[in-house]
Amino acid sequence: MEKNQHKYVTVAYSLFSDNAEGVHELIEQTNEQHPLQFISGFGTMLEAFEAQIVPLNEGDKFDFTLAVDEAYGPYVAEHVIELDKQVFCIDGRFDKDNIYPGNVIPLTNADGMRFDGVIVEVKDNTVVVDLNHFLAGRALHFTGHVVQSRPATDAEIQGYLNMLSGEGCGCCGEGGGCEGGCGGHHHGEGEGCCGGHHHGEGEGCCGGHCH
Repeated sequence: MEKNQHKYVTVAYSLFSDNAEGVHELIEQTNEQHPLQFISGFGTMLEAFEAQIVPLNEGDKFDFTLAVDEAYGPYVAEHVIELDKQVFCIDGRFDKDNIYPGNVIPLTNADGMRFDGVIVEVKDNTVVVDLNHFLAGRALHFTGHVVQSRPATDAEIQGYLNMLSGEGCGCCGEGGGCEGGCGGHHHGEGEGCCGGHHHGEGEGCCGGHCH
């Protein structure tokens, strides 16, 4: 790939990872009808994932594993934090319909970055939230094939930039919708378990319960 060239890529893949019991389990899967779509060079995919996929051609198969440090890093106990219950109040009332142990909720930090957190515990005055990515501490094993790979058009690049800036998705593959990383499931900034930047630190996570 030429330097600075953005490629429009779609892939059909299966993602596996070892669970806590050591079982190699299927995490997510896409197919040719609903592939993962992205434009390279914008940092929306894990760097190591993109490095494996972008050099491939249409029809090429792949089978590779990203180490923990190449994926979402180790699980960090300090990323489990307590937030004041007022963060989760709507019209002065605690949002008990959504804030309960095990639920995944969208949050924003002081910089406006959106990410997900898992409710661990609801206490009298605080809520314990786990900000680790749900695949933190796990190696990721990808198998699949490249459905499409070509230079992105100017319109697709502009549409992708619009999407990243929150203005909606105008062009991601000749008018197609932007299926977020890992089959369109959003797990954080850059979205998808293939995607993006780990929010991790939890700094500034105080402004931010959003629906």
